[in-house]
Amino acid sequence: MKKVKKLSTFLLLLAALCSNAQQSCELVVKVENIKTQKGSIMIAVYDHQDRFLSKEILSDGKIINKDVVEFSFKGLGEGFYAISIFQDENGNGKLDSNFMGIPTEPYAFSNNAKGMFGPPSFEDCRFEVAQGGNEIVIRL
Repeated sequence: MKKVKKLSTFLLLLAALCSNAQQSCELVVKVENIKTQKGSIMIAVYDHQDRFLSKEILSDGKIINKDVVEFSFKGLGEGFYAISIFQDENGNGKLDSNFMGIPTEPYAFSNNAKGMFGPPSFEDCRFEVAQGGNEIVIRL
């Protein structure tokens, strides 16, 4: 019985270690080409095409005080992700648009993807995060 208890304890410990290993990814996102130092940069990270632009897994915002704004996300699992960003120039917490729905504030996506007649797809924006450190650059 002692051997079974030791084996189950070992398996639980191994499962915990494997779980932690999957969550050991870090992602650094550098936002460049910021034309004006007005407002904040808002960022959203998505992990699946079905939730792209509707349900982010991580989000953050930083006041602009230089030409490059950097975000760091720790504890991501390995896999594919996509990012959307915008410059909230007026501080209202949303991407403003005109009467036709066209954004009036600067915005961008991972892979510097561009959409035609709307936002790009998750596939166009997706990038891979692997164990360790990962860095991407997005031009606003």
